[in-house]
Amino acid sequence: MQSQWDDDAAGQMVASYGAKGIGPDIALRVYTTRLLGRDPLLVLHGGGNTSVKTRARDDLGQEHEVIAVKGSGADMADIEPWGLPAVKLAPLRELRTLDALSDEAMVNFQRLNLLDSTAPNPSVETLLHAFLPHKFVDHTHAASVLSLVDQPDGEALAREVYDGRMGIVPYIAPGFGLAKAAAEVFEQKPDVEGLILHKHGIFTFGETAREAYERMIEMVSLAESRLRQGRPVVFQSRQIPSAIASAAEIAPLIRGACAIKKEGEEPIRFVTDFRTAPEILAYVNGAELASYSQRGVVTPDHIIRTKNKPLVVPPPEAGKLEDFARALREAVAKFIADYDWYFARENAAVGNTKTKLDSAPRVVLVPGVGLFGLGRTAKDASIAADLAENTVKVVTEAEAIGRYEPLPESDLFALEYWSLEQAKLKGAVVKPLTGQVALITGAGAIGAATAKALAAQGAAVAILDIDGEAATKAAAAVKGLGIEADVTKPEQVRAAFALVCERFGGVDILVSNAGAAWQGRIGEVTDDLLRKSFELNFFAHQTVAKEAVRIMLKQGTGGVLLFNISKQAVNPGANFGPYGLPKAATMLLMRQYALDYGQDGIRSNGVNADRVRSGLLTDAMIAARAKARGVSEAEYMAGNLLNREVLAEDVAQAFVQLAVARKTTGHIETVDGGNIAAALR
Repeated sequence: MQSQWDDDAAGQMVASYGAKGIGPDIALRVYTTRLLGRDPLLVLHGGGNTSVKTRARDDLGQEHEVIAVKGSGADMADIEPWGLPAVKLAPLRELRTLDALSDEAMVNFQRLNLLDSTAPNPSVETLLHAFLPHKFVDHTHAASVLSLVDQPDGEALAREVYDGRMGIVPYIAPGFGLAKAAAEVFEQKPDVEGLILHKHGIFTFGETAREAYERMIEMVSLAESRLRQGRPVVFQSRQIPSAIASAAEIAPLIRGACAIKKEGEEPIRFVTDFRTAPEILAYVNGAELASYSQRGVVTPDHIIRTKNKPLVVPPPEAGKLEDFARALREAVAKFIADYDWYFARENAAVGNTKTKLDSAPRVVLVPGVGLFGLGRTAKDASIAADLAENTVKVVTEAEAIGRYEPLPESDLFALEYWSLEQAKLKGAVVKPLTGQVALITGAGAIGAATAKALAAQGAAVAILDIDGEAATKAAAAVKGLGIEADVTKPEQVRAAFALVCERFGGVDILVSNAGAAWQGRIGEVTDDLLRKSFELNFFAHQTVAKEAVRIMLKQGTGGVLLFNISKQAVNPGANFGPYGLPKAATMLLMRQYALDYGQDGIRSNGVNADRVRSGLLTDAMIAARAKARGVSEAEYMAGNLLNREVLAEDVAQAFVQLAVARKTTGHIETVDGGNIAAALR
């Protein structure tokens, strides 16, 4: 591991923040915190914190010695000064005279001593930082250090590697007790450059930001050097079928099996995030996977994101997905039963004071394929997958030099159900479409607006368009997946759905929106033009719906097909036959899907919109049609009973309403401002 410190970059940060009235201590604390946070081998998703002891004034102008420490919700990779709330240092240090302090009292005391009452909660390890005398203190969960200490003789290994340069702190759960113990270890040998927290992580400190940071890099490098002495081949491989099903083929099965189903209620679904690489495959293909993968998380704070153990399933042999699906369901049932029993026995040991979390797995290991992270959102799934990848590295390197042995179950249960850890998840908002995956065809005005509307309700979103750049742009606006695909080409549609399954795990909502409006008097248009319109405005709807249904049936959790039809389907306009005819067929297609797949919980609905500015109704077309009718463009666009222009966002909201209408199918929602001639009833 190499130091990323750069004098010029550090100086620029001091100057930049100085111009905003922020002193060099905070500026340099921000600088090195970002250096640490941007290295995933040091910090992942909240796994670390930093502090600086400095001086600051309150609103009365009185100066205080404070500790500015990473706050809850701040990401070390891009932290700003607000993410380092300042806490009065002297009162914190007085706490050390106490024999005990509850977690809740600790948090309350820290908040009472904030200079800014609106600041985020200081880190749960604030007291550990405060009880140390050094100006700058850094803490990470470095992967190589975890590989070293997650051993039966981890403390002895750490002493061997660091040879007195680091204090060794036995495992104690984070909080007041750990802070006192760490300070005592330091005071026994005040010349140490940092502390190794057994089964937890590493602290380094110094009088300057650079000293504390570069000590972290050096100490982690020493751990890496020791790990390089391990055996080169760590896991003996099990027998894997010669032909393995792809991640895209099995992801919908995994989503469906892991979904939480309750009679009469919408399933609680999870998004997945797939990862594979040679190191991951060596791990999941190991003959002893059922042993080393089930020993527990590599550091305690991972447990709230991944649970203590992953779900392990058999390798999926190509052409035998029914066998895999059966084995998968059995494995999930056993995982849930095991988790329920784990909770029952550990909860009993603490007086039955805890409320059980859901029992669904958050990581799935698939021999021959890779691993899947699961989460209620795409972000949560990505976090779980990141931590699972980190676990692969830590366990592999731990096994290379000995035997991976993390904390015992009872300690990890205490962390999983620790109120201060659970508080990290409290900000998560469950929205109507949380956990669902939406695929939209067409990245024009209506498609882009629908993507935003569905994402705002919690869905993970993928967008297909023949214009790959447009798809990417629309997807980027919602942190989704943009795919270039021609929906009139079945092979491209299948490939696009496979990408969505690999990225998010499947499809729950299809918005079949792509289309184009060809014109001409019906008796004079060419057969080629009419066929071209039917290919896009009818057959493409069938192609994407067919593929979506195939995936929805695999998942077994229902779903919804939403078609952008048109008022032309029921109120045709002159010279619009080439467009209206396939749209009329699409309306009947929508109803046929409602008939044929209602028993599978798959709903099918449509939207009939009119006069919406989009790729179909361009500014030039609006100008021409307004001129032909002798009205202004505004009057033409608002030519309905309500005298209001219909926007792409209005159509998008109709799609959202149909997506959440659990007991509506075979329905057409009209979004046209009022047009009696186009009314269905």
